Amino acid sequence: MYITTITIPKTTHRSILLFILTNQSYITSTVCCTNITSKIRFIQTKPICSNSRTSTVEASLISVFTKKSFCLESPELQELSSKLTPEVVEYVLKSFRDWRLAQAFFIWASKQEGYTHNCYTYNAMAAILSSARQNASLKDLAVSLSKSSCFWTPGALGYFLRCLGSLGLVEEANSFFDLVKISGLCDINSYSYNCLLEVIAKGCDVGLLEYRLNEMRNLGWLIDKHALTPVLQCYCNARRFDKALMVFNDLNEKGWVDQHILAILVLSYSKCGEVDMAFELIEWAEKNLNISLNEKTIYVLIHGFARENRVDRALDLYDKMKKLGYLPDISVYDVLIRSLCENKEIGKVKLLYMHMQESGISPDVRIISQLLLSIPEERDMIQLLEDSWMNLDIGKRMLLYASVLKSLVKGGNVDKAYHLLKASLGSGMNGNNRDKISSLNEKPDTTCFQIVIDGLCTADKLDMALDLFHDMDQIGCKRSVLLFNNIICCLSNANRLNECFDLLNEMKRSEYEPTHFTFNCILGCQCRRVDVEGALDLLREMRVCGHDPWIKHYTLLAKKLCEAGKAVEACNFLANMTKEGFLPDLIAYAATIDGFFNINELDHGLRLFKEICQRGYCPDVVTYNTLIKGLCKAKRMTEAENILNEMVDKGLVPSVVTYNLLIGGWCKDGDTDQAVQFFSRMVKEGQGPNVITYSTLVDGLCNVGKPDEALSLWREMEHKGCDPNRIAYMALIHGLCKCRKPEVALTYLQEMEGKKMLPDTYIYNSLIDAFSSCSNTAMAHEILEKMDKRL
Repeated sequence: MYITTITIPKTTHRSILLFILTNQSYITSTVCCTNITSKIRFIQTKPICSNSRTSTVEASLISVFTKKSFCLESPELQELSSKLTPEVVEYVLKSFRDWRLAQAFFIWASKQEGYTHNCYTYNAMAAILSSARQNASLKDLAVSLSKSSCFWTPGALGYFLRCLGSLGLVEEANSFFDLVKISGLCDINSYSYNCLLEVIAKGCDVGLLEYRLNEMRNLGWLIDKHALTPVLQCYCNARRFDKALMVFNDLNEKGWVDQHILAILVLSYSKCGEVDMAFELIEWAEKNLNISLNEKTIYVLIHGFARENRVDRALDLYDKMKKLGYLPDISVYDVLIRSLCENKEIGKVKLLYMHMQESGISPDVRIISQLLLSIPEERDMIQLLEDSWMNLDIGKRMLLYASVLKSLVKGGNVDKAYHLLKASLGSGMNGNNRDKISSLNEKPDTTCFQIVIDGLCTADKLDMALDLFHDMDQIGCKRSVLLFNNIICCLSNANRLNECFDLLNEMKRSEYEPTHFTFNCILGCQCRRVDVEGALDLLREMRVCGHDPWIKHYTLLAKKLCEAGKAVEACNFLANMTKEGFLPDLIAYAATIDGFFNINELDHGLRLFKEICQRGYCPDVVTYNTLIKGLCKAKRMTEAENILNEMVDKGLVPSVVTYNLLIGGWCKDGDTDQAVQFFSRMVKEGQGPNVITYSTLVDGLCNVGKPDEALSLWREMEHKGCDPNRIAYMALIHGLCKCRKPEVALTYLQEMEGKKMLPDTYIYNSLIDAFSSCSNTAMAHEILEKMDKRL
């Protein structure tokens, strides 16, 4: 606290004295008059630092703490620490732009001998943390205050509570309020309570708010407009509109309703989708209270009503806005036009657009795009574009044109975008409209063509895309590698190989160099066609250009050859790739090996496998599984087991698929003992059996007349949480029927049907045959009837 004594001559004019008094900050004054002088004593509770001070202590502190690196133990800071005062600290804190620097300085100051923070320095730090949205740091600051004996003025306390409330720290604000109240560190008054109520209202804690409101009443504090306003806000935030209306009526009876209070209730109704209630309240207030909403509130409500698809009420607000003398900005027109366009109210759209132009507001690209999307008539569309075009420079015209085309394409109106672009070239529309848009002078640039061509390609309208692409060349519009590649890709996917090569040759003649993407798109088409010679020719060209083929393409060619029983041709193709300098991926070799196995050329497939191993390929689990599958299918189980051991020796871990193949192979070979042995090995190695494993083994056990073991395995499967599927049930039922256990099989059929799984017809036939062979013709007929009903 600073005390200043000013001595003024007795003859000083009253106006000069008044000037001196009114230019002091936060003062109380006592005037003592004598015959010679008047002495005025100023008590400044929150002084403002003078310029001389700012250039010394404060400036030095700011200079030190804003350096890239500084030492808190430096002699300079030690010297400055003795000059710290709350006023100096507050000034320095407010000078920092970085909250981290402010916090570092605040903590440093708190540790200096002879210095203690006051409520104003705490508030300065709280304001910085609140603005920076630093919840954790502000919470820590509130906790540190619980250990402080800092005295608070009611105003300072309210400010700190509001800082906490701005970050949603309602609980911390409530606890701190109780702390200063109980400890006597603040003379709590109604203003303090009102600030706390504001914070609680933001947190929507109705119970806590009502508790504090009753506490105010019990302490005898006046419940005025400033107390009831946050109460109204809290009820609205909590969607307790019954109580909110009671508070609003109370405010109205006392004549306290103003624009702000009305806006609280109206905006809350709008947020909850109660558009009619909000609008009725607005009209009631205008009629009975002569209160109209302010411009900002009307803006918010128009957007809110439009979001609720109540453009009718939004337009009513727009009319009120104009009557009140407010000028709608472009955002209001944007939301109204967009909503009307969505509702296909084109007449109102045109009227609103006319109002917009009369107000001197130029529509932006977004509004024009929305209008073009909604205008059905070609003539109106061109007129709109022409009107907008004239007010823009060349750069903005192209930006507008590109944005309009992009909006049309994005909105699914790619045909309209195409015709609009064609019209700018002098074709694609009727003569009158074509002349209009052609008169716009500037031709579309590469970006405009790119947008529409990409949209046409996505919509599978390739001929239209090609048409525009050729137009680019005719008007001298620069094309791009990206455009060439996109169209070649689409032609490839459409199996239009000759046109792919036409564009490739055109690229070569131009300034554009074909990329790996260009070649691979064409290669993909050739591989899908199984054009081996064509693919090899292109690979040779790719080799010269330094481009690698994509694995998926040449693997697809190998697979298609194998599917046609031409594994030898697939093998030769991969060999030719190698000759051209490309090393095929292991995936392509695995597909070819599988192709040999499928035509019963196991030895040829095994030789190919050994060859690639000798060339340095490291087969993975999938490749080994291919070998095991082929050997098991040929019942060469010993060799299959050897492959498994080789696989393990090379450090590979057999998968569930690996074991399933071997178990299935042994079961088909009739050796269920070996199958069970591999099942046990599988479990021991940590590979959990799946439903395929169990189904295969159950089927195998039933096939060799071991139904009891099959049922035991089934129970084990269920116990381990492996749910049987439709295939598993059918394998068990069919197997039990073969073992002449139709009664047991029937129970599993019923269980299967209880799970909404329908068996194939052969299951019913198996049951009928099994019951018939057991001389149970009645059950056989019953199953037959059930089958007839199902079929």
